[in-house]
Amino acid sequence: MKNTRRFLLPLLLTGLLVPCVAAPSVATARTGGAHPAASRPAADDLRAGIAAVPGMRVVKENPAPAGYRSFALAYRQPVDHRHPGRGSFEQRLSLLHRSAVRPMVLYTNGYDLTYQDPAFRAEPTRIVDGNQISVEQRYFGASRPRPTDWSKLDIRQAAGDHHRLIRALKTVYRAAWISTGGSKGGMATVYHRRFYPHDVAGSVAYSAPNNTDDRDDTAEDRFLRRVGSPACRSALTALQRTMLGARRAEMAGRLARWAAGQGYTFRTIGSADRVLELTVLQLPMVFWMQKEAADDCGDIPRPSADGDALYAWFEGVTRLPAYTDRHLAPVTASYYQLGTQLGFVSLASPHLAGMLRHPGIQEMRTYVPRSIPLRFQPDAMPDIDRWVRQHGSELLFVYGENDPARAEPFRTGRGSRDAQVYLAPHTSHLASIGKLAPRDRARATAALRRWAAVDTPTA
Repeated sequence: MKNTRRFLLPLLLTGLLVPCVAAPSVATARTGGAHPAASRPAADDLRAGIAAVPGMRVVKENPAPAGYRSFALAYRQPVDHRHPGRGSFEQRLSLLHRSAVRPMVLYTNGYDLTYQDPAFRAEPTRIVDGNQISVEQRYFGASRPRPTDWSKLDIRQAAGDHHRLIRALKTVYRAAWISTGGSKGGMATVYHRRFYPHDVAGSVAYSAPNNTDDRDDTAEDRFLRRVGSPACRSALTALQRTMLGARRAEMAGRLARWAAGQGYTFRTIGSADRVLELTVLQLPMVFWMQKEAADDCGDIPRPSADGDALYAWFEGVTRLPAYTDRHLAPVTASYYQLGTQLGFVSLASPHLAGMLRHPGIQEMRTYVPRSIPLRFQPDAMPDIDRWVRQHGSELLFVYGENDPARAEPFRTGRGSRDAQVYLAPHTSHLASIGKLAPRDRARATAALRRWAAVDTPTA
């Protein structure tokens, strides 16, 4: 399963939706006994109190960082919050318990919890020295209704999951609540606040794109024409042209032979050649999402590079095997959301004129099986954007300077209150409060502690 996680990375990067990579500033967790500062009543008291929450099931207790207890939980949610009697499913959760009197941080990576370490603490959790409940998004991982009605996967239903969970757990954790997430998780954090603005005292959204018009991707095109040095951009362009020109058959052949040897297929996307064209088109975006330094391009191979070296570098950046059916299946829900509400980027490619064979290859239909209907809702994201600018409060947005996700960022407006947008210098999609300039870092940290009503030092 480690390979599956590795292969999923480029798909999530490409969709500006990275679950584990975008998670800001993960502290290394050490397992061990409870710290004296932790609130640890008799084991049965805590476990029984959580289990007593209606709809909550304690699955098991996990090893935890010092000062915490960790539980795997499952919470029963309605498939349709508008009609709660029409079926339900269990939503997978991971709880880090510090103390019932400490703040609680609601964290979502926007995906499933399969690859998230139960001991993981998000940056806001460490800053406020709080508890943390990590939420698996509906239709991901184990949190998928059977049978699957795809029409019930939308931002409002997911926000309803968070709202209902918060109300349930506030019977146990009565101190302030904060919400946070990175990339797709950051987007979900904002969407929850739009529909339930008073559930939490404040929210931190990292590297969250704000695609208000899915028909217009010129902002991303402009960003990619300016980011980095001219030498880096020229090297990427030359590589794209050779991958879809003189070296195309060679590179597609290597991918096809690898897949055949592993027993993998490309039925969803169509062929190894289609995968190659898709990943070459999106190479500049994926490349810069991973680069901290704007001039860090010395490892880009020349068009004349040895075939093994060229393929290895390209696969290392884009993870070509991730586009096989086996590795696409776990993230089908992501592409469904992109193709119905969130929107996505189709990059312009005038420098590849005459080399493209597959029109529309960047559309979300490419990733989603034909058996699942896709109908885009163009009003969903403009509504979120208006709310942030006209009514959004207690919000922190953090972006990386070199990250294409900031080409279309969330912005505050006249109606925003106690809301800020920060830019971390020399940073990629892995933006965090800790990477901000000192003055911005102090302000963001102070806001977070104010919302949580704590004055403790960073953990």
